[in-house]
Amino acid sequence: MNRQTLVRYLDEYLKISDIPDKSLNGLQVEGTGRISCAAFAVDACLKTIRAAARRGADILIVHHGLFWSNNELITGVMRDRIALLMAHNMSLYAAHLPLDCHEEVGNNAEMARLLGLTLGDRFANYHGVKIGYLAHLEHAISRGGLARLIEKKLNTKIDTLGFGPAKIKQVGIVSGGAANFAAEARDRGCQAFVTGETSHTAYHLAKEARINVFYAGHYATETVGVKSLARHLRQRFSLDCRFVAAPTGY
Repeated sequence: MNRQTLVRYLDEYLKISDIPDKSLNGLQVEGTGRISCAAFAVDACLKTIRAAARRGADILIVHHGLFWSNNELITGVMRDRIALLMAHNMSLYAAHLPLDCHEEVGNNAEMARLLGLTLGDRFANYHGVKIGYLAHLEHAISRGGLARLIEKKLNTKIDTLGFGPAKIKQVGIVSGGAANFAAEARDRGCQAFVTGETSHTAYHLAKEARINVFYAGHYATETVGVKSLARHLRQRFSLDCRFVAAPTGY
């Protein structure tokens, strides 16, 4: 398919221009005008660019792109990444917050569905956008049961702060580095909060809010959006879509 056709569709479908973000979302590097294979990854790095090239991808679609709101010099690591993209005539497309909060293919909505949760209201205001979801289980589950479910569905190992009730029915979900939203999740009636990574201050916040917090890994919680977007584009355009794994352990 035509590159610009795909880019226009992604821009509209993901509401790129409607969502303020420090990421410069959209087409970040322009490659070939024809797209027959698209690769998907969490991060734009040498490992994912090389893997995409080996798979014959014409475009790499990522959650974490190369260009953010600060001025970037094309030197060192940045130069190497862009040089590799251009050597393979490969485009790079990034969707950061638009892919976190999307109601169909977003990280948080998709994570809720994977865990068998029913989506409720949005919450977790970040840069003026509510990126998270409140969700609920039909039947309450134990703290350990939810931990095992998360590990199974996301293929990850989690850290748990078990400061909340032993039984869980309401869950707040915000992927990535969102530990500071645990107290808001508790205020909204949740017994548990699921996010990616923790921080030093998150411990006391969770303890004082009396909520269970599950840290499932920044990377693991943000694979679900790009995988879901890949499935969507495969179905809509019959496009060859391939996920590229590059876990960081975080």
